[in-house]
Amino acid sequence: MIYVDDSGHPQTGLVVYGWVECSPDRWTSVLRTWLDLRRRLWREAGVPVTQELHTTEYVNGRGRISRRFPDRHRHNGVDHWKDFGREIATDCLEALRSAEGLTVGAVFRRGDPKDLAQTRYDTYAALIDRIEGELEDRDALGMVFMDGDGSDSTYRTAHRALKLDKRRVIEDAVHLDSKHSQLEQMADLVAWSAYSSLDRHHANEFAWNWYATFLAERDPNRAPREI
Repeated sequence: MIYVDDSGHPQTGLVVYGWVECSPDRWTSVLRTWLDLRRRLWREAGVPVTQELHTTEYVNGRGRISRRFPDRHRHNGVDHWKDFGREIATDCLEALRSAEGLTVGAVFRRGDPKDLAQTRYDTYAALIDRIEGELEDRDALGMVFMDGDGSDSTYRTAHRALKLDKRRVIEDAVHLDSKHSQLEQMADLVAWSAYSSLDRHHANEFAWNWYATFLAERDPNRAPREI
């Protein structure tokens, strides 16, 4: 079971896909580890378990994810949402690092910004080919889950280009609404951390090493791979 999300920088043509992966028999324990974290975030920081954690929003201080803003991030009457959001992100990353049975990964490609749609398709198709090969090596089957409503044909086209008699990835990508999928929110954090490690602009300097620090040990390749 492979939960994928995308990230990147359209202005430079950078496309990133990140994912979290587990076998069906480990799905419950992986989800339980994450939900234990979410319950702690509710108790200690007022972040509801049902609140979507969309990385771009809360690490940049735009998402008002807490109902009880913690005093430790309030200074001289000012709520420092960026500091709070980045603390939440590192707590989430630590949960990913400690989740038994979970692996993560990320791939990227740099293309022409004027042809971003083609770069996105080529990157995703190459990722699916890679997943196919890994599943074949393990004599296993897999399913891919993506954030969204399924209106983007990129993912469907890539899946249907596979040879049916040899396919290891079952069905088209299954689309989930990240607002209601904890594992898609996990994938979002992986994808954004991978992106920040690759596109090192000053505004995201705080996250340049998140992938190496928290996720590399869960990634068989130890770092995002160009594909």
